[in-house]
Amino acid sequence: MTLTTDTTPEAIVQAQLDAYNARDVEAILKTYAVDAQQFEFPGKLLASGHAELRPRMAARFTEPNLHSRLIRREVIGQLVIDHEDVTRTFPEGTGHMEMIAMYEVRDGLIQNAAFILNPPVLD
Repeated sequence: MTLTTDTTPEAIVQAQLDAYNARDVEAILKTYAVDAQQFEFPGKLLASGHAELRPRMAARFTEPNLHSRLIRREVIGQLVIDHEDVTRTFPEGTGHMEMIAMYEVRDGLIQNAAFILNPPVLD
């Protein structure tokens, strides 16, 4: 997977989404700052830094049907807000869920990400 040379917030978040859909752990980590944090909105910490992001992503990327479809994207300065429909294998079975992902991008890297998750809809 090739990362973009465009360091705009929108390009960085798109590179992150492309790496997610390619299930490429190293490529996705290249879009995050070494000390970046992920949260379930509003403040539940999911992962802090590459040391926690790597195993979190590696586990997610084992799902055979994993795919995120971008529904809509808004960019406001350094903040990128994506509305996505994510296909996954949940503990209860396969399905999808809509989510909002909010990314704060500074210096060409995602510093913080927060996710608002709808309940899964099973197949």
